[in-house]
Amino acid sequence: MNDDIEKIYAKLVAHETEIINLRKGYMIINERYTKALVSLKQLTNSAAEAAKKACLAAEKANFATAQCFTAAKEAANQSVIEAAEAAAEAANFSAEAAIEAAAAASAAAAAAAAAVAHQAEASSLQASAEAAAATKRAAEAAAEAVKMANAASVTAKNLRKN
Repeated sequence: MNDDIEKIYAKLVAHETEIINLRKGYMIINERYTKALVSLKQLTNSAAEAAKKACLAAEKANFATAQCFTAAKEAANQSVIEAAEAAAEAANFSAEAAIEAAAAASAAAAAAAAAVAHQAEASSLQASAEAAAATKRAAEAAAEAVKMANAASVTAKNLRKN
């Protein structure tokens, strides 16, 4: 009977040790998971911020393209061919900058969406939605910049022909 009780105590001690080890393992995993969530949240917020900044860059490039287009038109009216061609070239570069900024916004939005896929936090979902909206605005600005750059180029070419 004593042997049976000792065996039971030995098994209880073994189980208690195993539970303690499992609890320690859980604590380690929980700590790592918490750190990973914090890291993903920072990534999501950074990606959303990058998308917003890229969107602003695309919108500013769009504005620069509009100014270049205006300069090209005015130069064409004044028969200043070189100025019109330079303005048209600047408009093309501005349009390219808008396209690159839109691509950057898209990449940042994709990073935010990927981070959201790994965590289900309301703030991360909001950041991802903001990044997507910024990407849409950047793409629209880039498309408008390309249209204006093309119009500026046509204006400068027509001036050269005349």
